[in-house]
Amino acid sequence: MKKLLIFILFGALLSCESNRIFEENNELDGRQWLADVPEVFPFEVTDNSQSYNIYFNIRNSLDYPFSRFFVEYILTDSAGTELKKNLTSQYLFEQKTGKPFGNSAIGDVFDHQFKIIEKYKFPYKGNYQLSLKQLNRADTLKGVISVGVRVETALPE
Repeated sequence: MKKLLIFILFGALLSCESNRIFEENNELDGRQWLADVPEVFPFEVTDNSQSYNIYFNIRNSLDYPFSRFFVEYILTDSAGTELKKNLTSQYLFEQKTGKPFGNSAIGDVFDHQFKIIEKYKFPYKGNYQLSLKQLNRADTLKGVISVGVRVETALPE
């Protein structure tokens, strides 16, 4: 029975990763994100017949000074043509109580993943990049340990 459970768990983990085409997380110096320093994530799309979901990853500590996080993303192709741009905001802490959201394996560090683009069809195979820029009230945003991007094929409904 124990072997069957391990096999099922391993299969579930593999199936979660099978639709990922790219994921990268950048550690930020000094656990802070400067407003004038965007994080850039280049990736390749080899099948433009698929639809893709794109996620924004953030790892923060309890030192993060706000309940919400604002990030602007810009998706460009290899020629630098802007394909999609948007400002999104997500809550990292509960507004009233300050209770942190996200997953934590270490007491004061929390991981979040937010879907920012859903079922996107890239116009052609090739290289793309997603740039992330923090647009919060502070030029130096403390308590941000890393930010990242995940691109995966969208599962059919």
